[in-house]
Amino acid sequence: MDELINIIIQYIELIAQIIIILVNLGAAITVVFLERRNPQIAIMWLLLMVFLPILGFIMYLFFGRHLYGKHIFGKKTIMDIALAEAAQNQKEELRIKSGCNNSALSTKFSNTLALLLKADNSIISKNNSVREFTDGEAKFASMKNSIKNAKHHIHLEYFIIRDDELGREIINLIAQKAAEGVEVRMIFDAAGVMHVKNKFYEPVRKAGGDVRIFFPLKIPFLNTRIHFRDHRKILVVDGSVGYIGGFNIGDEYLGKGHLGYWRDTHLKLHGGAVAGLQTRFIMDWNYAAKDAQITVDESDSPYYPESLSKDYGNSIVQIVSSGPDSPEKAIYSGYVSLIGHACESIYIHTPYFIPDESMITALLLAAKSGVDVRIVIPSKPDHPFVYWANHSYLGDLIRAGARGYTYNDGFIHSKLGIFDSEVTTVGTANWDIRSFKLDFETNAFVYDEEFGKHMSEIFLNELETDCTEITLADYNSRPFLMKVKEGISRLVSPLL
Repeated sequence: MDELINIIIQYIELIAQIIIILVNLGAAITVVFLERRNPQIAIMWLLLMVFLPILGFIMYLFFGRHLYGKHIFGKKTIMDIALAEAAQNQKEELRIKSGCNNSALSTKFSNTLALLLKADNSIISKNNSVREFTDGEAKFASMKNSIKNAKHHIHLEYFIIRDDELGREIINLIAQKAAEGVEVRMIFDAAGVMHVKNKFYEPVRKAGGDVRIFFPLKIPFLNTRIHFRDHRKILVVDGSVGYIGGFNIGDEYLGKGHLGYWRDTHLKLHGGAVAGLQTRFIMDWNYAAKDAQITVDESDSPYYPESLSKDYGNSIVQIVSSGPDSPEKAIYSGYVSLIGHACESIYIHTPYFIPDESMITALLLAAKSGVDVRIVIPSKPDHPFVYWANHSYLGDLIRAGARGYTYNDGFIHSKLGIFDSEVTTVGTANWDIRSFKLDFETNAFVYDEEFGKHMSEIFLNELETDCTEITLADYNSRPFLMKVKEGISRLVSPLL
């Protein structure tokens, strides 16, 4: 009898092993198929599945590309058609098809402008004023003032809003405007507001406003939808003023969190670029609110007022977006193009610096070619693996002649790039793989030498007052434990 039981047990174990092998083989084939354009990431997941059978695939379901893919985010709104038609007119004007540049934009970065027009239908507006905010107090004071002055509509799309003093103040202020008859539409990302209860939005809803949650989490804390997040931070008021940048809404962004002072960059726009933000919001709204679609005619709509055609300033601006619904990865392409065309300087702020091979190669070539490449990352970790991976990639650039810095006066969350003090990009996209390929992001690309010099001055002044340089000697003499942390973090960085 005991012998029979042993035979049955061995038979069951054999079947279990075969099942594990088949499941793992199927999982590996799935990963190779889904990640065929990202061999480095595919190899990482395959190694994980080899060493952690079954568990590795379960981890892939939670943290990988996901079996339902990017196609669920196909753009479906009437705005896409209008935007594509307008962009096509500009493409013909710029003579993109013949490979020529517009002489009216005689700059070495005109190719980037044309690239973004083609990749994302990023309309070129030439009549903008641009104001930057680097401090939460100033940014939110301006934002609240714009909301208070709203006459027709408030369109707000944010990754995070906290149920704290600032969050409640913003909600109550917008609710007051809704009660006055102003159209209010708000989008928040499901992961970003996971801990915010539904009653938090009640003042707005009771006043007649509409609040939607982007890509809802089916089972909080146990769900595979941790990617494909709406990371955008957009406010459009009356179609005449727009905000875009890195600040979310909450007390911590006023420097009241555990990371201390919050250093970020946000822009306030007047002019034609506001229409780009408006269009972006409407596209996202029509995905999140399928039962309350916005359909507009840009030629006669309060969402696109005639005032947008007025001359507010001389800044040329493109609003550029990317995400799982965009195969072109326009923001990433814009970054790489600007790096490749810069001749004098490249200044970067980013809290998360995990470039892929093409981007790190472009930055290395720029540094080795004598371009003044300077990158600022946080001195405080909010995500440990990302923090150590930051240092690893920065070390490669320091060895090539670039200069790396840590920001010491709190936490730097700014997503900023300045190229030859001529082109400045500010928005929601970090310089990492997640922002480039997995999340929904929007940046403003500002072609304005005066503004670029102003932003460069701010950047360089802060290097002297608020930053510490990581010299080559410092990096080479770092402790062994730090090298181990960097090595492990860099190894898994494609999966972060």
